[in-house]
Amino acid sequence: MIILLSPAKTLDFESPSPVKQSTKPAFHKDANRLAAQGKKLSVAELRKLMSISENLGEQVQEYFANWSKQADTERAKQALFAFRGDVYRGFNADTLEDKTVDFAQRHLRILSGLYGVLRPLDLMQPYRLEMGTKHVGKHGKDLYEYWGDRIARELDRTLEEFGDRLLINLASNEYFKAAQANQIDCQLVTPVFKELHKGKYQVLSFFAKPARGMMARYLCEKQIDSLAGLRRFRREGYRYNAELSTEDKPVFTRPKP
Repeated sequence: MIILLSPAKTLDFESPSPVKQSTKPAFHKDANRLAAQGKKLSVAELRKLMSISENLGEQVQEYFANWSKQADTERAKQALFAFRGDVYRGFNADTLEDKTVDFAQRHLRILSGLYGVLRPLDLMQPYRLEMGTKHVGKHGKDLYEYWGDRIARELDRTLEEFGDRLLINLASNEYFKAAQANQIDCQLVTPVFKELHKGKYQVLSFFAKPARGMMARYLCEKQIDSLAGLRRFRREGYRYNAELSTEDKPVFTRPKP
């Protein structure tokens, strides 16, 4: 089984990591290549490319300017503990037990515009490069074209090691598109989280994002490797709703946040 998450725009490289072990990203050389192209761009070009403010443009330029080709640079941090934001607030990685981190390292994958795909303990440097970015230097018209089917092949290789071929999609549409799941021999399952709002169950992004993180943590914490186990998810009031669910889209609802 593989669990897919999106990265986050908010990063934390100030707090010390709670774990010492680390690994090298599978596509480290690609990250170096993309960062080298980013280094050539001005703040104005970065702002236009990413549709960001001047302050963010200056921050991104600083990220690229300080980029190191060495994966284990002092500026790097394990991915699961570097990302912040709603999904990772739900995951709350800093409180994980060692056995949960070990399971996550084997089964959790974070999709990334710069790194392609990251394991939880893969060292990453500060960056901002969303998968939907239209153009990065000479490397294709957008990042989807740049990565092609390589992320899919990496995920397929990992699934082959497990044998069950279960792919749990907790990523956003923007990032999941890069996984090219139709190229992977897998059973794809996309959990959906809904709130009772104005008399009917609806997906509210503000709540759905941390719910994805909570689900990912639950799967790692309980070492779930089956759909039956996934359906037993019960956190923060969410319960499996059989009436609204299909096999590939299990729906979890709660009466109020």
